[in-house]
Amino acid sequence: MSPSFPLLFFLSLLSLLSVSLSQPRGILIDCGATVGSKIDGREWFPDGNFVSAGTPRNLTMPVLVPILSTVRSFPLEKNLNRKFCYEVQVFRGAKYLVRTTYFYGGINGRDSPPVFDQIVDGTLWSVVNTTEDYARNMSSYYEGVFEAQGKTMSVCIGANRFTASDPFISALEFVILGNSVYNSTDFGKYGLTLVARNSFGYGGPLIRYPDDQFDRFWEPFNQSESTVVSNRNISVSGFWNLPPSRLFDTKLSSGQSEALELRWPSWPLPSTMYYIALYFADDRDSLFEGSRVLNISINHVTYFGNLNVTPAGATVFATQWPLSGLTMITLSPTANSNGGSLINAGEVFEVLALGGRTITRDVIALETIKNGLQNPPLDWSGDPCLPREYQWTGVTCSDGPRIRVITLNLTSMGIGGSLSPTIAKLTALTGILLGNNTLSGPLPDLSSLKMLEILHLEDNHFSGEIPSSLGDIDRLHELFLQNNNFTGQIPSNLIGKAGLNLQTSGNDFLTPSPSA
Repeated sequence: MSPSFPLLFFLSLLSLLSVSLSQPRGILIDCGATVGSKIDGREWFPDGNFVSAGTPRNLTMPVLVPILSTVRSFPLEKNLNRKFCYEVQVFRGAKYLVRTTYFYGGINGRDSPPVFDQIVDGTLWSVVNTTEDYARNMSSYYEGVFEAQGKTMSVCIGANRFTASDPFISALEFVILGNSVYNSTDFGKYGLTLVARNSFGYGGPLIRYPDDQFDRFWEPFNQSESTVVSNRNISVSGFWNLPPSRLFDTKLSSGQSEALELRWPSWPLPSTMYYIALYFADDRDSLFEGSRVLNISINHVTYFGNLNVTPAGATVFATQWPLSGLTMITLSPTANSNGGSLINAGEVFEVLALGGRTITRDVIALETIKNGLQNPPLDWSGDPCLPREYQWTGVTCSDGPRIRVITLNLTSMGIGGSLSPTIAKLTALTGILLGNNTLSGPLPDLSSLKMLEILHLEDNHFSGEIPSSLGDIDRLHELFLQNNNFTGQIPSNLIGKAGLNLQTSGNDFLTPSPSA
């Protein structure tokens, strides 16, 4: 019986697009490096232009891969749920493979690496736990597929409740994928985070660029029980997801008329939805040897029936398939099949619901405000409001489908500089609290902030006249301006304003208006 959940399959026998062997399009960032480098023909950039916080560090232990010799670490301090973001210019609407690499190297003086979160734009991507890999002196990588929703994309490192020392990152890659690759996913709603990608029957090193034009990593997977591993040299005509042709040099297979059972991935999975792609190509000429036809099931549920495996190749997709715990894939030849079961490669991704984005006008306004400040909070990068547990320091946001900034509270944070007039574009603000800092310059026109209830600017160095437009904000009931350098007169529409708590003492030559 077919399951009741929605399924989406694709059988791909498409023509292979021409493959360029030039460096994959995108950008490669060597985190913590101060100079660029070229490794295996690929250009890596130092990370200073992409991140505004953290400390570059050199590992003292030897490494085999040059990009692992440096990291950027970020301060844990006492601030839980602070994120630190890399901001990269991207092509809006393009689909990106995003890969993060981590190798601890003992930079925190502890035996074990910290555990922390990684975030893409406003979405919590995954927990980073490299403990087991590091114990085997191995690096760890995480890979996802995301569509660029704007002109920039952020990848952030965030401390969670398990983080015991400074989080870090070794390398960050953005590679543009072809339009056809993984295109059965609605990337406006979902991202994909890699669980496993394997070349079956293969026992060598990673298959990657230049074999894979997008530099995806295909790990070896050689299951010996009840399988036959053979080396082949066939020419496939193409696949929707454009896997490298080298994958089809090896296979896992069974004898004539025998089923093949594959425990893959080899570890239990959390209960959620997954994107699955399985790749097949026959090394025989079906015109002379007959057709190889397979039934495929996952955990005893029919996945695809009567798959005709030809030398041209075929791929079977499931866009959202529920998995939980250990997974068994069973390949069974049909009664009319001439030949046993086989499989060449597979990918499985967790389907990740996107967390949303703060509306663009608020993000741009906050970025402009940040540029006018001296010593802004270190975590002012990435999405200001999302994920919820990683809102920027001093920023609170609304609920609902349109995420807006509703409060800006930077009281007593040692912030200087000036207050940009673009703060008036944060039209959902109900409170601005900037007291006890060293802000200077004039107070911008805030008359567009119709929702504003509280404005605290006390104990700063603001100067100039108090805008009379403040008196036109009907909801304003608390206005603290004391101990600044305001001059001139208090606007008459503020004096005696019903329900307004107005504090103005300690300013230069500040006198009531004659009509007050």
